[in-house]
Amino acid sequence: MDRQVTEKLRVVILFGGRSGEHDVSLASATSVLNALDVNRFAPLPVYLDQHGNWFPGTSPSDAARGDTVSSDSTIAACDLLNDPFRWLQNQADVVFPVLHGTYGEDGTMQGLLEILGLPYVGPGVAASAVAMDKAIFKQLMEAHGLPVLPWQLVTAKQLDAEVDQVIDQLEAKLAYPLFTKPANLGSSVGISRCEDRSDLLAGLKEARRYDLRVVVEQGIRPRELEIAILGNDDPQASVVGEIRPQRSFYDYTAKYLSGDSELLIPAPLDARTARDSQELAIAAFRAIDGVGMGRVDLFLDATDDRLYVNEINTIPGFTEISMFPKLWNASGIGYRELVTQLIDLGLERARQTQTLTRTYRALVAE
Repeated sequence: MDRQVTEKLRVVILFGGRSGEHDVSLASATSVLNALDVNRFAPLPVYLDQHGNWFPGTSPSDAARGDTVSSDSTIAACDLLNDPFRWLQNQADVVFPVLHGTYGEDGTMQGLLEILGLPYVGPGVAASAVAMDKAIFKQLMEAHGLPVLPWQLVTAKQLDAEVDQVIDQLEAKLAYPLFTKPANLGSSVGISRCEDRSDLLAGLKEARRYDLRVVVEQGIRPRELEIAILGNDDPQASVVGEIRPQRSFYDYTAKYLSGDSELLIPAPLDARTARDSQELAIAAFRAIDGVGMGRVDLFLDATDDRLYVNEINTIPGFTEISMFPKLWNASGIGYRELVTQLIDLGLERARQTQTLTRTYRALVAE
């Protein structure tokens, strides 16, 4: 779409959202807004509350206090013909979705922005959806010959009808400890470590609260590695980082609340393992057809040094303690430059897709 070019690029920062990671999004958006190069970009924050309402002009700090615009200016997000979308098309040169989890990182928001013809930061619809769904993601990794831990998928219907039989089957195929995870959620929300049958029953019920599908994964003694990815056609990997949580695993509290996990950047690895980790991270990112950015989480088995792909975050955390900006800072790219590069990558991708033919006239016999 042709739009009038202003002196500064208007960057709409979308944050909040309807997922369980709403509050994390507020913290990430605060950091992104503070890092935005105001000499080049004009920031336009837009808050999405947990009921699906849109509040243009509301800052993350205002949203955290519950201080949004008056109800008269609230725009219903569910009305596709109403103002938020015309507003986006009229006001945004590029959109930076800082929306973690469901309805933001799962391809839904990316699909809306594609329909509106707006450039945006981060991977597209398919990559976002695949990375968000732990079961489909693992299936795709296996199809590409990339290593993942042994796992099983359980549905809500199975749990509601025959939970004891489900647990029997899981115990026959996997060994404790096990991890139960909602198939579609991030930031370790709803994840439980299970040491026995009682734990497994509780973990399945906890994950079932958040999703209709639950992934059950084999536990190992892992070193938890993270690699940040940046780029479109030629993605680059950051230095490898390692997380050593003080808790039993790197859960929501360890990530965002306690601050007591040890972050090692770069990770103390030999050169070959570090290189293999970076290559595996790039291969996983390419497998989902990722563009722009991603944070690839790997497991390094402490018993045999085998690497496994755990997950990819297509909109990784941008808080002050988040690994994604820390990894790039250690790789020579500061926070402000990182945000600028991400916006430029989104614009570059939009220019590429604008060259594609979107219409087709069928030949009609005369």
